[in-house]
Amino acid sequence: MGTLILAIGLVLVFEGLVFALAPSRLEDLIKAIEDIPPDTRRLIGLLAIGAGVALVWLAQSLGT
Repeated sequence: MGTLILAIGLVLVFEGLVFALAPSRLEDLIKAIEDIPPDTRRLIGLLAIGAGVALVWLAQSLGT
């Protein structure tokens, strides 16, 4: 349970940094994402999930 709370906290920190440090760039990023076809966005999301799962697995295996 501690790992889940840690992960959520890290996500919030990084997401918050984007809003705090570069809010105008975030608007540009949203506009750029709108230009990407939905299937490509889905693929990017699936790749991000896979990378996230791999990193969590690696962190867990290194921690034990």
